[in-house]
Amino acid sequence: MKETLIRSFSGALYVLLLIVCIQYKLPLIILFFIFGIISLIEFKKLIQLKSNTPYFIFVIIYTAFSYWIINPQYVKGIDEIKQILMVLSIFVELFLIKDLFSQSIIPLFSTKRFILTTFYITTSFVFLILIADYNTVYDANILLSCFILIWVNDSFAYLVGKNFGKQKLFEKISPKKTVEGFLGGLFFSCVASYFISTFAPSLTFTNWLILSIIISVFGTLGDLIESKFKRQANVKDSGAIMPGHGGLLDRLDSIIFAAPFIYLFLRIIKYVS
Repeated sequence: MKETLIRSFSGALYVLLLIVCIQYKLPLIILFFIFGIISLIEFKKLIQLKSNTPYFIFVIIYTAFSYWIINPQYVKGIDEIKQILMVLSIFVELFLIKDLFSQSIIPLFSTKRFILTTFYITTSFVFLILIADYNTVYDANILLSCFILIWVNDSFAYLVGKNFGKQKLFEKISPKKTVEGFLGGLFFSCVASYFISTFAPSLTFTNWLILSIIISVFGTLGDLIESKFKRQANVKDSGAIMPGHGGLLDRLDSIIFAAPFIYLFLRIIKYVS
């Protein structure tokens, strides 16, 4: 009972902090800066990287983009830089997906560890703040809705998988995940997209429906990839900062992996509409 209360309290505090900070640009930037540093600490332990260079890279990239978001009128060429960063991030994440399915372990040679801390962790937090600002006008509901879709997907994937799951999705990496759970999370995310389209009308229902699929698919892949990193490191959780939940990376693995793909879709609809 005590463990359940602790888990519920830490989870509620995390959600409340997100909801409050997302409403305003500067608090969100500060919050994700803190989240990014904590996630880097946890990820560096998973991949056994002792160098402090990833912290400097994170501070430089994140601070630069934060400044450009706050003061877009003073920067030229920022759109091209965003596109380059997006392509590199998606390219690295596609290789992680390949490693998930084709490798018994994810190769972690020295150069790749720095590539992962930069284009898997650091840039994902940049894209999280860019999602809310994708149309150069800050829209808190866009980012909050993406988090809601992640939470709906995770919650119903767990509930459906627990009660109806029989066929394992990726047993060697995450024994509790099932195909039925994944499809249940995807289905209810699609249902939730209808209600979200009324809450965040800056995107159409069709756009939110496609985003719910993107978030469910790539969010699940992100969860599996982080599980593979944890299995390689022989740990259950990425950290212990959230009592009852594990590390912060355990809570953010889905959204940070999906973030570049979400931003790519938002850019596409911006230029075709």
